[in-house]
This record gives sequence, structure tokens and C-alpha cells, in this order.
Amino acid sequence: MKEQKNENLNWIKLDNASKIFPATYTSRDTKVFRISVELNDYVDKDALQASINEAVEFFPIFNYVLRRGVFWYYFEYSSQKPIVEIESMPLCAPLYDKEKKNLLYRVSYFNKRINLEVFHALTDGAGVVWFMETIIHLYLTKKYAAAFYGKNLKLRHKAAISQMMDDSFTKYYSKEKITENEDKKLRKAFQIKGSFTEENITKLIEGTMSTQKVIALSHKYNTTVTIFLTSLLIYSTIEDMPRRSKNLPVVISVPINLRQYFKSYTARNFFSTMNIIYNPTGEDNLEKIVNVVSDSFKSELTKEKLNSHLNKLISIEKNPLARIVPLPIKDLILKFANNLADRKITSSFSNVGKIELPPEFEPYVNQFSICVSARRPQIVMCSYKDKLTISFISPFKETDIQRNFFTFLTNNGIEVEIISNF
Repeated sequence: MKEQKNENLNWIKLDNASKIFPATYTSRDTKVFRISVELNDYVDKDALQASINEAVEFFPIFNYVLRRGVFWYYFEYSSQKPIVEIESMPLCAPLYDKEKKNLLYRVSYFNKRINLEVFHALTDGAGVVWFMETIIHLYLTKKYAAAFYGKNLKLRHKAAISQMMDDSFTKYYSKEKITENEDKKLRKAFQIKGSFTEENITKLIEGTMSTQKVIALSHKYNTTVTIFLTSLLIYSTIEDMPRRSKNLPVVISVPINLRQYFKSYTARNFFSTMNIIYNPTGEDNLEKIVNVVSDSFKSELTKEKLNSHLNKLISIEKNPLARIVPLPIKDLILKFANNLADRKITSSFSNVGKIELPPEFEPYVNQFSICVSARRPQIVMCSYKDKLTISFISPFKETDIQRNFFTFLTNNGIEVEIISNF
């Protein structure tokens, strides 16, 4: 039985992570997530539309539009319904328009592919995956109703609607002492340069490979897939660095799904980030980089550090002065702070993780992929069954780092199927 929408929630506050996105989005970096699923048969538009209509009843956050107040942005409930359309827009095209009350996500399709794009203020990678899994579950059971007749394939929700609407940042905020982060000492990181693509179109190079083979290669370096591929991104970047820049550290920003460390079932944003710092020495091999990155992961992924970072973020928001500063000034401050933070980051690596569907759906689904808009070259990856998909996104025409990255994998026995939108 479906839980009814709380009619009192005509508007809700943005969570802590959401506040940065309306203030810092641009035509080049639209702050849009995109998750795609490739099916083994052509998409049925009517079945997809019906599935979306049903899915949003379980994910109320997708019924909200973004509004501007005097002091803060806020979400306002909307009765608008999403309209499924054939894919016609560029990758991660803008969704938020401050002059309109439009929904903050879109669903499109082309041949055998379904795309879900979401403005980051609404949710994070985990929330996008959760919503997409629900859509695909509903779609397949509708389109292939005869094949699934009599099978117990009812949608089992991970949480109640009230839990999915939680602001988990506020829930886990405490007034404990905040420890200083050593990253503050870092003044500047190596910046990847390039010539921008025409019309600000995000350049995507997507590599699909065997999950098990990547796991096996990671084990040869005595580490996990995430640490191994983060290290490979650093290695591939150093290979392309000008000699005059090798006195600068390579810094990779890695998002952290806080649901893994704090009990939360929210479908809203609930993530943090950590900066992995590597200082080139001139004798940089992948094994050495893996050791440094592994130590950084161990030191950063502690409950103490995660608690401290969460408290720091919320304490800034709760500052009495911050509350009374008008929104236009807040936006300017956030843009300035974001630009300063960018100078400390070279790239980012995000592992959204394993996407799971009931085994009965395997004959109908080929693979998933996920990417985001980009203001710098960066990676987002996910896996489904034995297909691991790495999406290398960039605002630049140049592809040297991407070539270094995928060439290393192929030279080590991993077959990579490459596609691109250019």
C-alpha cells in the first residue's frame, strides 16, 4: 500500500549539499546528473510514461520545483507531470531555469536506451540510481506483464516515503568540536587545461569492460577497484603533465555516500567529499601511487573525520549572520568560495557502485551508465552484472588523459568497448 503524500509539505528547505548548486551552475557546468540504461529491446514510450507516473508517487522529492526566497532557495511542491520525450538535447543540458517553475528532471529515450537526467540540487548519485531502478522495475513489469505473470515481482521499497524525504545532514548534525582539515594547507593543485568544445557540449568517452577483470587487476595491486581506478586517473594525469607543472600536487576529489556511515534512507542529497592528494616525484609508477591513495582513503574514511566534516558544513549554515544575508549576496559568496575550492582540485572520481535489479530482469537489460556535467575532466563509474562502465566527461576537446587511462587497461589484458558523443 502506498504511503500518502504529506499535504503539509507544500515547501521544504534545501539540504546542506543542495545549496551550492543553484548558486554555481553555469551553461557549461549545468550541475546535471545523467543515468542511462540500455535495454535489449526497443523502448515502449507508453509503458515508460506510465512507469514514470507511478515511480514519482514513491519519490515525492521529484515533485518539487526550485524557488528563490529573500534569504534562501527552497523547494515548492508542484502538480506538474513529467513528459517522456524522444532524446533530442545535448548531454546534461540545463534543467534549472530561475525564471521558470519547471521540474528538475527529464526522462528521454532513443531506440533501446532510457535516460534520466536530474539537477543535482534535488538528489545525489545514490538517489538517482534508486529512482532509476524503480522506473526500470515498473517499466519491465508493465511491458512484459505476460512473461512475469504469477511471479512475485512486486516493488519492494527500501524505505518509507517519510524516510526518503529526510534531511539527513540536519538529522546527524551535532555541536561537537570541529577538527581542522589538513587540506586547508593546500594552496593550489595542478589544473588540467584545454580548448573548450563548441556550444559548451560536454564531451563523453565511455568505456565498458568486464567487472571481474577489473577486480582481478585491482587485486594484483592489493587494493579495491575504487582505489585502483582513482590511482590510475592520477597516473594518467601525471603522464600528460607539462614538466614545469610537476611541482604541483594532483588532487582528486572523491564523493562519499554518507548513507554507508550514517543510518539514512533519504532520497535527497547526503554525501560529502574527500580530497586525495598526490605529489609527483618524477619517479611515479602506479604501484607507488596506489599505496599513497590507499593510505589517504584509510585516513579520510573514519567516522571521526566524516562527523567533523558534516558538522563543519552545517555550522556554517547555522551561523546567525549567514541567515540574514540576502540571497543574491549569498550566491556571490558561494560562487567565490567555489572558485577558490576549484583551485585545489585537479579532477574527480565517483564510483556510484553496483546497480541491482531482480535476476528475472537480466534477459531484458544490457547495461547502465552514469555521467555528470563537467567543468574539468573527471570520471563517474557504475556496474551492472559483469559490465563496468567508466564515463570520462570533459569540457575540453583534448583526450590525452582519457587515452592514457584506457590504454593502460587494454595493455593489461582488459578489453574495453569505447563509445563517444563526438
